[in-house]
Amino acid sequence: MSVNQLTPKVFACTQSIELGKSIAKHYGTELADLTVARFSDGEFQPIINETVRGRRVFIIGSTFPNADNLMELLLILDACKRASAKHITAVIPYFGYARQDRKDQPRVAIGAKMVANLLEASGATRVMTMDLHADQIQGFFEKPVDHLYGSTIFLPYLDSLKLDNLTIASPDMGGSKRAYAYAKYLKSNVVICYKQRAKANVVSHMELIGHVEGQHVVLVDDMADTAGTLTKAADLMIERGALSVRAIVTHSLLSGNAHEKIKNSKLTEFITSDTIPLKEANSKIKVLSCAPLFAEVMEKVQNFKSITDNFII
Repeated sequence: MSVNQLTPKVFACTQSIELGKSIAKHYGTELADLTVARFSDGEFQPIINETVRGRRVFIIGSTFPNADNLMELLLILDACKRASAKHITAVIPYFGYARQDRKDQPRVAIGAKMVANLLEASGATRVMTMDLHADQIQGFFEKPVDHLYGSTIFLPYLDSLKLDNLTIASPDMGGSKRAYAYAKYLKSNVVICYKQRAKANVVSHMELIGHVEGQHVVLVDDMADTAGTLTKAADLMIERGALSVRAIVTHSLLSGNAHEKIKNSKLTEFITSDTIPLKEANSKIKVLSCAPLFAEVMEKVQNFKSITDNFII
């Protein structure tokens, strides 16, 4: 039997265990046996409890803080490499350190490139991820990268809302390309927020480019950390006459008092995926699972099929 005819082994890192179970279920299998031994000082050692020799393995793990999440993924990759797995795909729904994709000031690291190097050195022969903070990060790898889009799961939900007078908004200039892609598919208008930061995660001033009066607005972004930009933008748009404001965010880090900001904001709904598990319940948050999409693409990769049909925009 050839390698691609064998059922692949699907592993999940500790931080993504629930998402891993869901992806495995949609794939039609179960998570492979993996345990993590922990030492009293905090060091840990992933242990693979079944053979992977000559097999394809998928290792599911988002690399949001803390750094142990990235380290666990790297150690599992290394374990599979040393156990003679033939193909090792790092499935990273949320690719951490992606905001460090360039030198935007002197004497700083390019963290995204460093992480790419670490993944390849640890044994990844392929990377699968969703909505990178910057598309050019794909070029940091010498291995194939399957870059999936959150729009594949969000657009059908937006269609189901049947909103008239729809306008797509970008919370900053950097996200305008994503907003225009949504607007082109939905045949809607686009507005853009211009913001100035006092420092990282702190917006000092925001202006709106475009008109939202009488419109149902959908803000589109790849990630929300403190949620300050999104909630400030939502409040501004309601002040400017918007009928409602929703946010679509692929990766919800939601650090600090982000949940409180969302609850107290003018947002009607905060729509996100489960690339990162939510830390607390929030009545305004609607979670759409990315598991079916990842499972389908994993099956196509395993069987050498094209994944073009898995992109809506």
